[in-house]
Amino acid sequence: MADYYDILGISKNASLTDIKAAYRRQALKWHPDRNKSKEATEKFKGINKAYEVLSDPKKKEMYDQYGADVFERATAGAGAGPQSYSYRQGPFTYTYTTSAGGGSPFENFDFGGFSDPFEIFEQFFGFQSPFSGERRRQSRRSVYEINLTFEEAAKGVERETVIKGERKIIKIPAGVDNGSRIRFSDFDVQVAIKPHPYFKREGQDIYFEKEISFPLAALGGVVEVPTVGEELKLKVRPGIQSGTILRLRGQGIVYPHSSRRGDQYVIFKIKSPDKISPKARRLLEELEKEL
Repeated sequence: MADYYDILGISKNASLTDIKAAYRRQALKWHPDRNKSKEATEKFKGINKAYEVLSDPKKKEMYDQYGADVFERATAGAGAGPQSYSYRQGPFTYTYTTSAGGGSPFENFDFGGFSDPFEIFEQFFGFQSPFSGERRRQSRRSVYEINLTFEEAAKGVERETVIKGERKIIKIPAGVDNGSRIRFSDFDVQVAIKPHPYFKREGQDIYFEKEISFPLAALGGVVEVPTVGEELKLKVRPGIQSGTILRLRGQGIVYPHSSRRGDQYVIFKIKSPDKISPKARRLLEELEKEL
């Protein structure tokens, strides 16, 4: 049986911060939506199981003493007729399964101070679990929708509005995503984000297509690329191919209530001219002979 520490690539002395960071690295690497290898699904399941155990001090202590068998036995023997619920957030798909009786599959576990796994979701990923939203809707809390621009969602914003007949200041934290639900004292606010004209967002990562000319692609040069914060100058290597993706680490959107940020991915597209002059045609014909 695989060692949970080896699965996450950490030592037995790793801190909780190290465990969370290792989990995110491994999850990004092996999530089946990104990794198309045959072993990705099983790897991802193992990564989630390892994180569930090692991130909980009590479970970690039990694991260190008795190994993984105690946890495998605890999750075995589920009843027939389970129901699965899935939610996609950026590159991830989060899934949980209920038993035949409708109870939570996590009800026999101690989540180390959290009342349920959805609170772990909120603490670790920085935004509310969609499933906890379902529970809160069942409690008949008032829900109000707020429309934000891409920039407002990325950087946070304060809005003055009237709720339940009272004028209130609504503070939206930086980094909320489309569909995020924010809990206030006696009501919830659901976020709707207007599409951006050229940025595409997946979770906290953003994608931007940059068109470059054929001469620039062949010879190389420098281009300016917008980010959430400011424009950056990027060096284009000679001979770059259309579809090449450049990762700008930490230039994505901040996680709510966190200093961590996603990444920006720049996708280069080589633009061919609609019309060329006779002189340009002759030069291109000469170039083709040289290649």
